[in-house]
Amino acid sequence: MPGIKKYDAIVIGGGHNGLTAAAYLSRAGKKVLVLERRYILGGAAVTEEIFPGFKFSVCSYVVSLMKPNVMRELMLPKFGLELLPLESTFTPLENDYLLRTADADQTYREIARHSTKDAETYMRFGPAMGQIGMAVRPILETIAPNVIRPSLSDLGATKKLLNHFKTLSSEQFEYLTKLMTMSSADFLDEWFEFEPLKASMSASGIIGTFMGPRSPGSAYVMLHHYMGDIDGAFRAWGFQRGGTGAVSMAIARSAEHFGADIMTEAPVEKVIVKNGRAVGVALENGDEYNSDIVISGLDPKLSFLKMVDESDLPSDFVTDIKNFRIRGSSGKVNLALDGLPNFTCLPGDGHHLRGAISISPSYDHLEKAYDDAKYGNFSKEPYMDIILPSVLDPDMAPPGKHVMSCFVQYAPYDIKGGWNDQKREAFGDAVINTIARFAPNIKDIILHRQVLTPADLESTFGLTEGNIFHGELSLQQLFTMRPAVKWADYTTPIKNYFQCGSGTHPGGGITGSPGEMAAKKILGIWS
Repeated sequence: MPGIKKYDAIVIGGGHNGLTAAAYLSRAGKKVLVLERRYILGGAAVTEEIFPGFKFSVCSYVVSLMKPNVMRELMLPKFGLELLPLESTFTPLENDYLLRTADADQTYREIARHSTKDAETYMRFGPAMGQIGMAVRPILETIAPNVIRPSLSDLGATKKLLNHFKTLSSEQFEYLTKLMTMSSADFLDEWFEFEPLKASMSASGIIGTFMGPRSPGSAYVMLHHYMGDIDGAFRAWGFQRGGTGAVSMAIARSAEHFGADIMTEAPVEKVIVKNGRAVGVALENGDEYNSDIVISGLDPKLSFLKMVDESDLPSDFVTDIKNFRIRGSSGKVNLALDGLPNFTCLPGDGHHLRGAISISPSYDHLEKAYDDAKYGNFSKEPYMDIILPSVLDPDMAPPGKHVMSCFVQYAPYDIKGGWNDQKREAFGDAVINTIARFAPNIKDIILHRQVLTPADLESTFGLTEGNIFHGELSLQQLFTMRPAVKWADYTTPIKNYFQCGSGTHPGGGITGSPGEMAAKKILGIWS
């Protein structure tokens, strides 16, 4: 236990954004305390040995959106950050397959097997999306201004963004407008003809959302996931050696290097508020810590409806937070395997097992999965984004064994009758049966399995309704409206109480961005 009870800043939650905020504040010379509810740091970006010898990125499982400046400024490679690129995206089909790799020529040939037109278009599509991604980045890297009562700095930031948009070509502006408003399916239909290609690409627009590929707004989510960057390679995704928990631990080591104190198994009961000002926190065991600043890395529902009394907040703000859409739609199945899955359409080992495996053979497959969820059931044949971490990092499993990570859409939080052990196992069976359509040996090589429903993600990781982004990435919940108008700049109606989780701008993913920008906002106010 820390020897002092008074800090410059206290961070609630040891997820990667909370740790990032702590590292930046400590780097600036502030005395910071991080309080984590669980026995392990990382929040949803955590690595755990669920079964003896088998290590899993239990919840978050891939890395790409981590900002290069965060890695550099916090010296994360020095503290263990090592990203391994995912080499391909493999979509198994009933009698064939689709394979896209980092090799442009190979990808052209693979797509051309199905459509020469699409192969040529794909070569143009990637750079076009890259340009749009770069055009959007200034928005993602700007502290959202208060549009109701803008300060001089807010006006300056807004003017800078407007000037940036003036530099976009008419074509770029057209694409950006479409991506902000259209469905991923409709957007891709304007480019491509081979449906498995379109379905596989549209799938990134439904990850972590309660939307189907034809739902308006899913195109932006696709763009959000398209902006990956690994070692300067734009649009790249990777796996952290040691699992995503190793990302969180690298940030934690950086924070400790700069002087932060970190406590685990220290659940916070309440933020202490006096005269409209946050002055510290009270733990569930009764301990209290005082501070000049309190920062919540939790989602908006927990930050404002649990950590503080509603009476300390304006009624309109409470209404906004209660209306903030946070519906969970995702589940996770982690498998310990006795060998590698053998896909009927592409047997044996190869590049296709060293990247993402996308169970998205058609729009109909995705929409039917969404239909199940819309009517209160888990998907009988779900969409899955699968990786085999042990193929990239053999230390994740015993010799000759493997781990498989299956991110699953859809599993609604509000399932009919509520989640129970029987439904959890039935959900796990549906996942295995869907994989077995394409890799029949999967049932024979499963040694252990862990099935996580949205209810499990809520109870274990503190994700309200199991939402992996701390709130849906819909147009009405982005930028100046995330999580509420007037309060998108990491401040809150309670003086000296701040927010830095994924429910703030720019949203979810392992980015470090909310934590970084919240810290820089606080330091600007502090100075």
